[in-house]
Amino acid sequence: MPLEEKHIIDFLKNPIIKRQSSELLGHLINRINDLCFKECQVDRITCTLTPMCTRRFLLKLRIKNGLTMEDLPKFCYSVNKGVIERYFRGKTIVYKPFDSYLYLIDFLDIFFHGDYRKLNKYISFKNWDATYKILDDRIKEEEKFRYYRTDNYFLIHYEERLHIIFLNEGYVLCNANRERIEDLELVKAIFKLHAKMYFPEIVIKLIEDKFISIIMKIPYDIVSKITNDYSKIVKNQNKHHPDNYFWNIFPDDLIKLSEFCKMINLHMDNFNDLILTLIIENRDYNKINIKTEDPLKYRDLNEIIKIIDYIYNKFYVIWV
Repeated sequence: MPLEEKHIIDFLKNPIIKRQSSELLGHLINRINDLCFKECQVDRITCTLTPMCTRRFLLKLRIKNGLTMEDLPKFCYSVNKGVIERYFRGKTIVYKPFDSYLYLIDFLDIFFHGDYRKLNKYISFKNWDATYKILDDRIKEEEKFRYYRTDNYFLIHYEERLHIIFLNEGYVLCNANRERIEDLELVKAIFKLHAKMYFPEIVIKLIEDKFISIIMKIPYDIVSKITNDYSKIVKNQNKHHPDNYFWNIFPDDLIKLSEFCKMINLHMDNFNDLILTLIIENRDYNKINIKTEDPLKYRDLNEIIKIIDYIYNKFYVIWV
């Protein structure tokens, strides 16, 4: 039987053989370096069209671990930047650059070219007034983006794509999709950003640094107009009609929400308004490497946001 992945993983888990484990990892690192610097990027056609690591994950590995440009395969990085820029500008690309990483200055060069040097300086030194001034001026010129900042992250939603600036690390996650979300600060920021764009009255609460709470009120004047007799609903009724939505679609939406929320609560308050409460936690792996639940991903939050946005804007939801 040939050597398998499991054999390597089990070998590295053994705490008694640290020296041999270190030697094995050294061989692995040397092989990765040869693959990146001596094989893949040397063949520029291969590196451009079919890189030897899927979606350049080895490039991502280097950037996320704080390596500088000097420690990167430079041609591979330039291709990565070029693909992100072509995708942003709607040009032909080999693959969609979801979950791609760039250094901050290169991200700004693509998305805010005319001001990218100033923005890089202001963001790096956390001069937020100057940063906001440049971004707000561009928004006034009808550039299609919005932004939101927290202590550790700067979020930019540009033409339906989300980009995350990691302020302390100096890199950017572009076109966030399948990557796991780092922490609840980032979860809350994503909801805050979308609330700013689509449902500005929303109040999002962080509970004991463990959960995000979203409380949605469907007013009585909407609820009271929903028929109590399912048989009265016409089969070809407009799907946006409250009767059709709350009888036929809303239950399925609750099932979708349950896939990503720790808890969902529905109840009537003292004013006969329907209150929908969503509790969201940042799921992760436990300490013994046994997968308990899939980690929360950016696209998971997109599913929640779509449902919230639809209910809010179609049925005049009031957020509390």
